[in-house]
Amino acid sequence: MKGWILYKTAQSSLSPEAYEIHRFIDVAKKKGIEIEVVCPDQFDLVVTREDRKSILLDGKTVPLPDFLLPRMGAGTSYFGMAVIRHLERLGVYTVNSAQCIDTVKDKLYSQQILAENNLPVPRTMLGKYPIDDELVEKYLKFPLVVKTLSGSMGKGVFLCESKSQFNDLMGLIHVTNPKLNIILQEFIETSRGKDLRVFVVGGRPIACIERSSSDNNFKANFSRGGQVTELAMTPEIKWLATETAKLFGLEIAGIDLLFDGRHFKVCEANSSPGFKGIESCCDIDVADEIYNFIKIRLGRFED
Repeated sequence: MKGWILYKTAQSSLSPEAYEIHRFIDVAKKKGIEIEVVCPDQFDLVVTREDRKSILLDGKTVPLPDFLLPRMGAGTSYFGMAVIRHLERLGVYTVNSAQCIDTVKDKLYSQQILAENNLPVPRTMLGKYPIDDELVEKYLKFPLVVKTLSGSMGKGVFLCESKSQFNDLMGLIHVTNPKLNIILQEFIETSRGKDLRVFVVGGRPIACIERSSSDNNFKANFSRGGQVTELAMTPEIKWLATETAKLFGLEIAGIDLLFDGRHFKVCEANSSPGFKGIESCCDIDVADEIYNFIKIRLGRFED
């Protein structure tokens, strides 16, 4: 079985910090899977009816893989998305699909989908200029969270504790990038500095961790130095994670949940979730779980 991992850099340029990619490479060797890490810049796409000759890797026509594993998430560029769509059109099994990646990249659209299907989410507004801070305060109150429409690992997320702080941030954004699309979101106080990450593979939650800030920051991302501990999944946690992944069509997903008193709200879904934090405190091999799922989907039980 042969697979490509679509990443921001090629295999020859991988940094030691690319934990998940190195794990995929190491586990693939143990399972006898031929894996290659490729980046969008290596591809050329040709619109032609000669399907197998319509995609070039490093300027050459090469045998296509059995599967593609995109690992760029919210950072997937237009060209990266075009590569994924093209390989899908050629019949390469892709985990996750271009449509799913594109959907969860847009944080407002994904919140609309969740709300439409009656899943608990923080109240959310699309920011537009000029900002009506009275309207914002009426519907969201302060403090509130300001997010860029696309982002990951806690980047592009700010907490405004007061109206004056909010207006200062809006003024800065307006001066530096008036076309920036942002969303404004209710701040869930009971989840300050902590949240849950549930890892879902093939519709099955396989692990759950609680992430907590180590520097009194309201964000708890492991990539930002947050602490992680394994958490036993309740039926509510399992249901929210499973339903969220299902709504977005994600076969591999990292579902982030916020503590809302004794219950939870869905914060967001990630199409290319990291799993260093999960493997650091849970007795689970995430890369192995993902490869086993891919084998089942491809019917490669004998491999």
